[in-house]
Amino acid sequence: MKINHPLMHNNFSNSDIGAVKKLLQNKNIILTQSKKVLEFEKKWSKWLGVKYSVFVNSGSSANLLSMLILKSFSPKKKEVIVPSLTWVSDINSVLMSGFKPVFVDINPNNLSMNENQIIKKINKNTLAVFITHAQGFNGLSDKLLNFLKKRKILLIEDVCESHGASFKGKKLGTFGLISNFSFYYAHHMSTIEGGMICTNNRDIYEKARIFRSHGMSRESSNQKLKNKIIKKYPKLSPQFIFLYPTFNFRNNEIGATIGLNQLKRLNKNNYKRTKNLKLFLKLIDPSKYKTNYDIIGSSNYAFPIVFREKDFKFRNRFENTLKKHNIEFRRGNAGGGNQLRQPYLKPFIKRVNLKKFPEVEHVHFFGYYIGNYPGLKFSKIKKICSILNSIN
Repeated sequence: MKINHPLMHNNFSNSDIGAVKKLLQNKNIILTQSKKVLEFEKKWSKWLGVKYSVFVNSGSSANLLSMLILKSFSPKKKEVIVPSLTWVSDINSVLMSGFKPVFVDINPNNLSMNENQIIKKINKNTLAVFITHAQGFNGLSDKLLNFLKKRKILLIEDVCESHGASFKGKKLGTFGLISNFSFYYAHHMSTIEGGMICTNNRDIYEKARIFRSHGMSRESSNQKLKNKIIKKYPKLSPQFIFLYPTFNFRNNEIGATIGLNQLKRLNKNNYKRTKNLKLFLKLIDPSKYKTNYDIIGSSNYAFPIVFREKDFKFRNRFENTLKKHNIEFRRGNAGGGNQLRQPYLKPFIKRVNLKKFPEVEHVHFFGYYIGNYPGLKFSKIKKICSILNSIN
């Protein structure tokens, strides 16, 4: 009997729809970036625990703008250490900003970067570590943070799949110089499409605002800076001074309105996701699937299913069984597995010794995720685990 388990249940409530209707009923309405965007940025900053946030049209745009801002800060150092298991935009943002990605394997207990490899690969050309907190797990440790601080290496956090996850009681996205979030449909909360750039650095905040909107100086919130620029370029219209070569990455008032409404229930929904994860890990067969994840501070995005053994015949039976019961899945976990295998990297990285990346290689071939969402019933989780455990 099919149980029909999609990757994501409807992430929009009647309350969200009502908030949008109320917005659309206003007279002389402005739907492009305006007051609601600013309100969402402020409330998101308060929820996260940072000074500044900039709402953009996707998590990918947040990635790209963060790297472009880094480039403007330090043009000499060219290497950024990146995970081999992540979403493609993390790597593309590094490449498109003129940096060299330096890959490390993953820690199988949190699907994030292997901190010992990070430390080993840091050198005089290293500008930053771009860490991905994959599928709701925390990827930080005191050892890593202390080493980065000592070596003055910048930390950029991708928290797109880990809203509300924490390290030592402090939310992820507050440790790095810059952090990025995604509000894609299937994530912890959604603005249809959308992303956020977060920082405690005022200069970075102003640059993010300018970079978001065609590089126009008028987008800065710093009036003294704007006056200085106007004075510097007297032959240009004050409204059209383009400081940097970027594009339009803005979001809109509808997305911000949905975000404001969803933010109200984010903590409650994250609590439900975490309860679901714990039940899933309790019920799934540890002889067949990995269960010993570091879940302290986690905020699960999707159920990770990683085989204990390398077995392609078991994999075929696994996939056929899930298809039979209409349980939607993705192989490779975050971003489809090992990014080093993807064709877009071939012009940039000529030779790759995949044997040096055994953990991500295992996840690439024998790792999956299936849906976890706040409305998921415990009875359904039990049925799913029963099906998974029955596979031989």
